[in-house]
This record gives sequence, C-alpha cells and structure tokens, in this order.
Amino acid sequence: MQDEITRLVGRDVYSNNGVFIGRVEDVQLDIDERRISGLALGDSNDELFEQNGNKGVIIPYRWVSAVGDIVIIKDIIERLKAREE
Repeated sequence: MQDEITRLVGRDVYSNNGVFIGRVEDVQLDIDERRISGLALGDSNDELFEQNGNKGVIIPYRWVSAVGDIVIIKDIIERLKAREE
C-alpha cells in the first residue's frame, strides 16, 4: 500500500472525459480496512467545485478507474455538476 500511496501523490486527476479535476496532495486512509478511502485534491477545478474559501476537496477512491502518469476517475463529478445546473 505504501508504494501505491507514493505513486498517487502529485498526480493530476482527470475525468474519463478528459476534464481536469485537480492534483492529488494527500491520501485518506481507512486504517481498519487497510485501504485507501479517498484522495485529497488541491488545485481543484473551480468550475466543478464551489470552494467557499477551502483549498481542496476529497473524492472517494471508489471513483478512481485508472492510475498511471495521471489518475482517471469516473465522470460522476461532471454529472453531478450538470444535474445542479
């Protein structure tokens, strides 16, 4: 798990539609289950998230569909934003 955490920090996060979501600054862990439960994003896309003075957002790790040079998540955030509008 330590290797996976190290690989995630600093990676850019995009939706599977190519929309920039943010950059991984930290990882949220579920210690009891010994797994990653979320990604703490900084430099997040202001068009998708209302910051209200906050500098980041945490997205559930279950939304992650691929990790490589970038992290790709499902387009759930875009769908939620479209539903609000």
